[in-house]
Amino acid sequence: MNRKLGMWGSAVNAAAVIGFAVSMLADFDFGSYFFSMFIAFSFVLMMCGFAYFAENERKIAGYASVGFGAVYVGIIILVYFAQLTTVRLTELTPQAAELINFKEMGLMFNYDLLGYGVMALATFFAGLTVAPQRKADKWLKALLMVHGVFFPCCLIVPMLGIFKADGASAQTGVVLLTIWSAYFCPVGLLSCKHFSEKRTIALL
Repeated sequence: MNRKLGMWGSAVNAAAVIGFAVSMLADFDFGSYFFSMFIAFSFVLMMCGFAYFAENERKIAGYASVGFGAVYVGIIILVYFAQLTTVRLTELTPQAAELINFKEMGLMFNYDLLGYGVMALATFFAGLTVAPQRKADKWLKALLMVHGVFFPCCLIVPMLGIFKADGASAQTGVVLLTIWSAYFCPVGLLSCKHFSEKRTIALL
């Protein structure tokens, strides 16, 4: 069961990342927000899988990945559920829209960056749990840990006020998120492979 949950969580994560990227490039906001929620849901199973299968001396790193992953999910679900419900279905005042409409790049946008920063921290610790025995695991470990670089970036950028609600910032965001999607999709696929091999390793 644990192996299957890790596999399915990773597979759904990869599929959700693809759905997010396609929706974003098609300028389909509902799809982008919807798939972002499923990136978060499935991410929990991925992190729990890394924690469960971690060797004893790597368990704390696994627990840290689950803890930071839970923080990420909490932030992201609030951000995107608000976009799919209140923002989409309610006629907001300009002041309210500036705060909670993701496209205005205000409070919710900043929370979103914080959430993905904490996600990066979770993947860094998940990478520490991987003891590579195969080439695919070496790639997985590297991708997870390098992804941790996004943590300081996502933490500091909102404090600098770089992104504004204008066309240039929006276009830059699309480019950056497309690159991120291309980077993170292999994480889900390699994680799925990683968990699929756990039964074989246990039988040796």
